[in-house]
Amino acid sequence: MTEREPEFDFTLLLDGVDTITPSLEDSLFQAGCDDATISLRFGRIYLTFSRSAPSLKDAILSAIKSVRDSGIPATVLRVDSCELVTQADIARRIDRSRQLVNQYINGSRGPGGFPAPACNITDGALLWNWCEVAHWLWENNFIKKSDLKDAQDLTIINSVLELEHQRQRSPDLTKEIITALC
Repeated sequence: MTEREPEFDFTLLLDGVDTITPSLEDSLFQAGCDDATISLRFGRIYLTFSRSAPSLKDAILSAIKSVRDSGIPATVLRVDSCELVTQADIARRIDRSRQLVNQYINGSRGPGGFPAPACNITDGALLWNWCEVAHWLWENNFIKKSDLKDAQDLTIINSVLELEHQRQRSPDLTKEIITALC
């Protein structure tokens, strides 16, 4: 008896199409997106997948490939997963209270060394990079290695998709900045 691959649920946001048509649906289905539901909200078409694969990364990458193979005039903008999180988001993701997460942040509980906020430092509505928080949580045995891996994979996939998107929108500026920074 063979072991079934786990199933992963995720959503891909598309750019370049704004109407769901039978042709769009057929092209996506024939390209292998038969495990996705296509939807439109606030002018954005998105695909919600329930895909079997060895890992979340493999599921997402194969779904992106299927969309690209469909021949539709769209690109995958990103995986609908926010890498910037509030204290409340962190608490929800690890199923702990906001008060406990606040104690981790201020060092009054836990091993200390919680990651610094990533942005909104002057506004007071602090946001943390989920991947950095997940790394701290894993190092301190609060989450499983697979949760850290998923956070890392999502961050890198979305970073690459964003870079591709910016290269299409502003190729000269993107090239200039990459050259200056690399």
